[in-house]
Amino acid sequence: MSECGGRGGGSSSSDDAEDEGGGGPAGSGSLSPVPAGASSAGRLRRGLRGASLMARRRPELLCGAVALGCALLLALKFTCSRAKDVTVPAKPPVSFFSSRSPVLDLFQGQLDYAEHVRRDSEVVLLFFYAPWCGQSIAARAEIEQAASQLSDQVLFVAINCWWNQGKCRKQKHFFYFPVIYLYHRSFGPIEYKGPMSAVYIEKFVRRVMKPLLYIPSQSELLDFLSNYEPGVLGYFEFSGSPQPPGYLTFFTSALHSLKKDYLGTVRFGVITNKHLAKLVSLVHSGSVYLHRHFNTSLVFPRELINFTAENIHKWALENRETLLRWLWPHGGKSLLLNNELKKGPALFLFIPFNPLAKSHPLIDEITEVALEYNNCHGDQVVERLLQHLRRVDAPVVKSLAPAPAAQLPDAPLRAASPCCNTVVLPQWHSISRTHNVCELCVNQTAVGVRPSALSVPQCSFLEMAAALDSFYLKEQAYHVASDSVECSNFLSSYSPFSYYTACCRTMNRGIAFSSLEKECAASTAGSVPHIEENRHLFPDTDTSSLDFTGLSCRTNKTLNLYLLDSNLFWLYAERLGAPSTNRVKEFAAIVDVKEESHYVLDPKQALVKLTLESFIQNFSVLYSPLKRHLIGSDSAQFPSQHLITEVTTDTFWEIVLQKQDVLLLYYAQWCGFCPSLNHVFIQLARLLPPDTFTVARIDVSQNDLPWEFMVDRLPTVLFFPCNRKDLSVKYPEDLPITLPNLLRFILHHSDPAPVPQDLANPPKECLQSGAALQQGHISHLEREIQKLRAEISTLQRAQVQVEARLSSARRDEHRLRRQQQSLEQQHRLLQLHSEQLQALYEQKTRELEQVAHKLQELADASENLLTENAWLKVLLATMERKLEGKVGAENLTPREEASSDHPEPAGAPQLPGSAPPPANVSSPLVSERRNENRTD
Repeated sequence: MSECGGRGGGSSSSDDAEDEGGGGPAGSGSLSPVPAGASSAGRLRRGLRGASLMARRRPELLCGAVALGCALLLALKFTCSRAKDVTVPAKPPVSFFSSRSPVLDLFQGQLDYAEHVRRDSEVVLLFFYAPWCGQSIAARAEIEQAASQLSDQVLFVAINCWWNQGKCRKQKHFFYFPVIYLYHRSFGPIEYKGPMSAVYIEKFVRRVMKPLLYIPSQSELLDFLSNYEPGVLGYFEFSGSPQPPGYLTFFTSALHSLKKDYLGTVRFGVITNKHLAKLVSLVHSGSVYLHRHFNTSLVFPRELINFTAENIHKWALENRETLLRWLWPHGGKSLLLNNELKKGPALFLFIPFNPLAKSHPLIDEITEVALEYNNCHGDQVVERLLQHLRRVDAPVVKSLAPAPAAQLPDAPLRAASPCCNTVVLPQWHSISRTHNVCELCVNQTAVGVRPSALSVPQCSFLEMAAALDSFYLKEQAYHVASDSVECSNFLSSYSPFSYYTACCRTMNRGIAFSSLEKECAASTAGSVPHIEENRHLFPDTDTSSLDFTGLSCRTNKTLNLYLLDSNLFWLYAERLGAPSTNRVKEFAAIVDVKEESHYVLDPKQALVKLTLESFIQNFSVLYSPLKRHLIGSDSAQFPSQHLITEVTTDTFWEIVLQKQDVLLLYYAQWCGFCPSLNHVFIQLARLLPPDTFTVARIDVSQNDLPWEFMVDRLPTVLFFPCNRKDLSVKYPEDLPITLPNLLRFILHHSDPAPVPQDLANPPKECLQSGAALQQGHISHLEREIQKLRAEISTLQRAQVQVEARLSSARRDEHRLRRQQQSLEQQHRLLQLHSEQLQALYEQKTRELEQVAHKLQELADASENLLTENAWLKVLLATMERKLEGKVGAENLTPREEASSDHPEPAGAPQLPGSAPPPANVSSPLVSERRNENRTD
């Protein structure tokens, strides 16, 4: 009985050990380890079996997991499809030049191949470009045109230096495109920075090809020395050796000059004839000579400075003499002109220039003018060069070395011709009793000259001031009261000009501002004294007696001469006053920044030597007869039928100085206060009669005026009375610009000048006409006052209506404010309620999250318990099967023997220690447990 129990216990322990992972022989109580692979496989099978059991028990979890997995896969696929590389890879470059172009196009940036072909060529031009660059695209045609002319002598290579995979982009770091490099054999790079034009590029390439100019004869030597550009000459004897000592150094110095100065302003020449070398004081082979027109020419000091290419170029650059200078502004906003204008008065010459032309006649004439203008000492070498430029036959000179400087001749003080000005005499002068206008003339001789506006020019301010002082001190009196002109000569000891002539007469002054008065007639030219830009038709000052040679040293207004290519920079000429309709683009202008003025050569005159000399001469004299050029806006863009007349530079004389009373407003577009005065001047123009009064304005930011009519602040109002333009009056600055103030100002200054008391009594007809004129004034003013009263009443009615509307608007404003306050209070309450709801919502959300967390924990614990329960049931079923098999095998023989020897009656009780019969006890128990498993 104890053995069965022991077997059953042993069997049970064995099954427990097997379930824990330790298996052994049946009935053995020992535990033996199982391999790790079998344990992992067993755990996987048990996990799958548990999952299948859970899916059978709760099919809704299986459906949810499948749906969640599908949604996860779709989201992953959508995200991967959208997460592409947004950077588009660069397209492969294409050829920038056509296949038929003479330019070798390395559009993939093959810089190593360009270096390879450069070593095999004598002269190479490298054109670095970027395909997107507009300047590179514009220069492409110019490079092709230059290459078509020089392709048999020069190798043109274009390199795309923008493609990121090319070697050019990786090795070169350019800050701008295009870039042009030239190489002469192993020397380089020589960067070209001139105009991107085919002719200029070709000219520069030819200079690099032949940096030295061979000079075989005296004529070509004179051509070289008379050029406006500085020249450096080297003397080398080739008879002894094919390459004399120092020649290669001199050749390299010319290339260095082109490298440092892309304009090539310093030219290099070679002399091989010793007779020609003696003309420029060169005796020894290897000597270098720097030619200068006015200063002493120099020979390179080999005993002081090492004879190297860098030193020769530096020596020539530091000691060169500039006669004419080319200007190449970069764009419309270049500061190059500003920097040159700071040096002093400048003469800008715009000429069409072809750098490839063999001769330039116009430049030769300009060079001749420059040589004469700066030849202060009468140098013989300069005279010989001038003769060569004039193509005048002259004997062969023995030497072109500079001669000692001659003494500077004294300049004449002034021209001998007289000048006259018209002067309005003040009332305190004694002559004003009989005459009120005099014409004073300055003379250098005692012979009196009767002034005439058609033949005598105007005097300067200094001359006229001296004449007035002398005239007032002499107190010359004319006792005959008549309308005839009376003249008198007088001597002065108060000025360097000894004699003056005074011619006086009486002129009647009209009265403006009356509808009954006749229209104000245009004043004569003499009634507007001291006006800078008058319209007198007098000839220019006689300057023929002045010698033009060396004029730059006899005046304080020495000019710097500049050349500009009108084919490239005509925009600058138009800004200086050149007409845009010129067929021939030739223009000359003098700009003096210090005097804030510039002068323009008449476009109708051809730009030749004579007109240029006359232009410079007129500018250089003490009292220049040149008229300051005024730049103004186009008067055609302003309509004529307007209450306020728009005045420009061209219409200023016609509107302001030769018509009726004029009230002129000075304004500018940038003046913020000026537009606020428009309604005042519009009302004023409506009140005043347009036939006798003009209200005008001028934009001084767009229109230049003579200096005496300019103002220093904006806005400014000037009043020009009729027939008394010289008595213009400025509106007081401390007085507000209002309609009543303007009317008082105009009425006060439009009245005729007071008549002296000591004059004879006027005739009765004059009194009657004066009374009628005053009556006309009074009636006109009464009508205007009535109009003003009607407008005032209308304005008062409008004011009442506006006040009523304002009171209604104020009431509406108070009502709206109350509504706004109530709405703001409601808004605050709603905002407070919203905050409370938000706090409650957050609290409930936290509570729900806590409940959900607890439910999740319970669900996880229940799932674990279910899993363990299922495993226990499976283990129990396994143990029952094993127990059934063992008990059946052990009790089979004893039962048979007991049934045959000692049959037991049915229903006999079983002893407590005996084992139960397997057929009647184990089978029903197993079937019952299987049914329970099946139910679970």
